Amino acid sequence: MKTVQTEKAPKAIGPYSQAVVAGDFVFCSGQIPLDPQTGELVAGGIKEQTERVLKNLGAVLESAGVSFSKVTSVNVYLRSMADFKGMNEVYADFFGEYKPARVTVGVSELPKNALVEISCVAYLKKML
Repeated sequence: MKTVQTEKAPKAIGPYSQAVVAGDFVFCSGQIPLDPQTGELVAGGIKEQTERVLKNLGAVLESAGVSFSKVTSVNVYLRSMADFKGMNEVYADFFGEYKPARVTVGVSELPKNALVEISCVAYLKKML
């Protein structure tokens, strides 16, 4: 196994890695909408925060040698399920026609009072 670290995504705010490569898979830790340069939460609502989260995840995936087209599963955590539609609109832009498996869960709280957190698993080999 090896850990993945990139300056293009926020540093971990706890004792964990941005991602871990194990075998043929990349396991990406949850990303919240932090600006990688400042470490601060981005301004705006669910759309702006979802975009920042997915940009952060994209940077981690790229550092591991894959892209969104290799993502097999996604976990989305929303502080309010009322934000589902707005999150989904931005999410669809990042994944396009490709649709990995996904779980979306409403939670009562997220780190730094974020509106959204997203984690994913990607496959390193050529997909079927």
